[in-house]
Amino acid sequence: MKKAFIQLHIAIFLAGFTGILGKLITLNEGLLVWYRLMISSIALWVIYYFTKNKVSVSSASIVKIAGIGALAALHWVSFYGSIKYSNVSIALVCFSSVGFFTAIMEPLVFRVKIDLGELILGFLMIIGIYFIFHFDPSYKIGIIIGLVSAWLGSLFPILNKVVLKTVPATVVTLYEITAGFLFLSLLLPFYLKLFPTDYIFPNASDWFWLLFLSLLCTVLAFNLSMKALQKISAFTVNLSYNLEPVYGILLAFVVLKENKHLNKGFYIGFTLILFSIGAQMLRLWQQKKKSVQIEMAS
Repeated sequence: MKKAFIQLHIAIFLAGFTGILGKLITLNEGLLVWYRLMISSIALWVIYYFTKNKVSVSSASIVKIAGIGALAALHWVSFYGSIKYSNVSIALVCFSSVGFFTAIMEPLVFRVKIDLGELILGFLMIIGIYFIFHFDPSYKIGIIIGLVSAWLGSLFPILNKVVLKTVPATVVTLYEITAGFLFLSLLLPFYLKLFPTDYIFPNASDWFWLLFLSLLCTVLAFNLSMKALQKISAFTVNLSYNLEPVYGILLAFVVLKENKHLNKGFYIGFTLILFSIGAQMLRLWQQKKKSVQIEMAS
């Protein structure tokens, strides 16, 4: 159990690096995600080829997974676009609003009642983002793109719930990453025409960080999460991943010294968001504890 928790938090810590790598890699957001997906898909196919757990997937499921993969690619492009137009801290704060969008979108997709508690805590995150926007409007483009990214990011796990009922998580990830790469390959020529760039090919530094992003922050982080899931519950894993934006912002402070360029509006907003994340984690833990007690009583 202890080993599983260590694996889980290593995975979350690695995921926290994705933000600062968006600044360290000089490619624009479209190319950055394209190279990331290319390297990750190659690595995942190699791993899949040498494993014995081959799984057959229906054509209908492949189509659904491919659609989710395309959605994920758009989420990542907008996430790194938010970083390029603002900074890592702002983008990750905006990403935290995924809870607000999930509270709205999940009931709409599954046609269930909206959880008022989730909606209130999610709205508190939006207020936190408003404080940042209000005190420093120079980041408004990055904030708007970041909110679009958060909305797309909320759809990604909601739709995954459907396909994960019939297809193993490892296969879903393999097909989604591959589909995202193929989709972005088709989209990229039009994207580069709208957003031209002088840098199409990565330099030596870019290749190093792309490999770090793809192999460690994507492939290794995913495998560690899967190993952790064998020992601890999915609930605990999902709850722990709320720490990803916190890790990412702290890394941005340490590595990129972004705290020197942020005003009081950011810290007011970030405090509200931290409170919301903490309250949501406590709330979910209490709900889980209550449900376990009911099961034991029955």
